[in-house]
Amino acid sequence: MEYIFLIAAFNAFFFSALLIQKKPGAAHDKILIFWLVYLGFFTGVYGLFYNQLFRDFPLLSASFISLLLLHGPFLYFYLASLIRHSKILPARAVLHFIPFILFNLYLLISLFFPETSARIRLDHSNEHGHAPLLFNFFLLITALSGPFYFLLAVRLFKKLDVRILRNFSTPKNSNLAWLRTLVYVFGAVWTALMLFAILHHIFQLFSWMFCTHGLALSLSVFILLIGYFGLRQKEIFHSGLDYDLSNSPEKVKYASTGLSAENARQTGERLKALMKTEKPFLNPELSLPQLAEMLDVPAYQLSQVINSNFNQNYFDFVNTYRVEEVKTKICDPAFGHLSFLGIAFESGFNSKSAFNRIFKKTTGKTPTHYRLEHRNSHDRQPIR
Repeated sequence: MEYIFLIAAFNAFFFSALLIQKKPGAAHDKILIFWLVYLGFFTGVYGLFYNQLFRDFPLLSASFISLLLLHGPFLYFYLASLIRHSKILPARAVLHFIPFILFNLYLLISLFFPETSARIRLDHSNEHGHAPLLFNFFLLITALSGPFYFLLAVRLFKKLDVRILRNFSTPKNSNLAWLRTLVYVFGAVWTALMLFAILHHIFQLFSWMFCTHGLALSLSVFILLIGYFGLRQKEIFHSGLDYDLSNSPEKVKYASTGLSAENARQTGERLKALMKTEKPFLNPELSLPQLAEMLDVPAYQLSQVINSNFNQNYFDFVNTYRVEEVKTKICDPAFGHLSFLGIAFESGFNSKSAFNRIFKKTTGKTPTHYRLEHRNSHDRQPIR
C-alpha cells in the first residue's frame, strides 16, 4: 500500500514541476502548484512513516493530521480563482487557515504540560487517561472541515453557472464538468471516511489505520485527477466579463453603467439588426466581449442592454436566435439532406445535448415533433 502513496507523491511533485513551466502563469495554476506540493508532502510522509508516526510520535502525528485542515481551503481557493477574475487572494483568505494555526498552537503549548500532552494520542491508548476535550474539539473541526468546504464549492459552482449564462453562448469548456464530478465524488468519499474516523474516535469502531489509509488512498487518486485535468485547465474569465446586474431600479442601473435609457434602446436596435444581418450567433464560441466588440460598446453595457431590453441573459438571448435558425432550416428543403444534429451545428450549436435541451425549452417540442407539425400544417394548406 505504501508504494501507492509514494507514487502519488511523486506524481504530485511531477505535476507541480510541469505547472511551473506552464505559460502564462495564471492565478489558479499558482494555487494548484502549492496544493499539489501539499498533497505530495502529505501522501509521501504518510507512505514512508505511517507505522512509526502514529505509534511513536503522538504529538507529531496529531500535527500531521491537522494538515487535513488545509485541503478544503486549497479546493476553495482554486475554484474561486477560476470563477472570479482575481490575480491575488484577498486579505481575508488568511481566516481559512486559522483552525490549522490554532490546532498546532494548542499542540505546541501542550508540550509544556506533560500531563496534557501524554493524553494526546490517536491510537486510543488509555494508560494516561482520556484525550483532552480541546483535542477532541480540534479533531471534530478537522473532520467537519472537508464537508464544509465541499458545500462552499457547491455554492461556487452555482455562481459559475450564473456567470456562464451572462457571458457565454455555450457552456462547453467553461462549466468545469471535470472538477464538478471530482468535487462531488471526492466530497462524498471524504465525508464517509470522516464519519468513520469520528465513529472510531468515539466508539473505537473500525481501526485507525482503516481511516487514515482510506484518506491517504483517496488523496492519491485525487492527486492523479486534479493534476492531470488541472494542468490542461485554461482561464475561464477575464476582465470585461460578468457585469453584475443588480435588482435596483432601472434608472439606478443605467446611472451606474453610464448608459442612458435612450442609448440602451439604440444599442438594443443595433444589436437586433446585427443578429439579423450578420448572424454572429453562427459562431459556436461567440462570447459577450466578442459581440460587444462588434457593436463597439463595453461588454458590461451590452450585458445590461440584453438583460433590461430583452429580459434575457446572454446565454438565452444568443441561443434563441440559434433555435430560430434551426427552425428555419428544418423547414427548408435545401437542408433536407442534413440530420437534426447537422442543422444544429450549422446554426451555431456545438453540442447535441445542449441543442436538444435548448430547443425543447424554447419551443416546447423536440426537433422531430416540430418538423412533423410543420409538414402536417403544410399538407393541410388549400391548393390555390
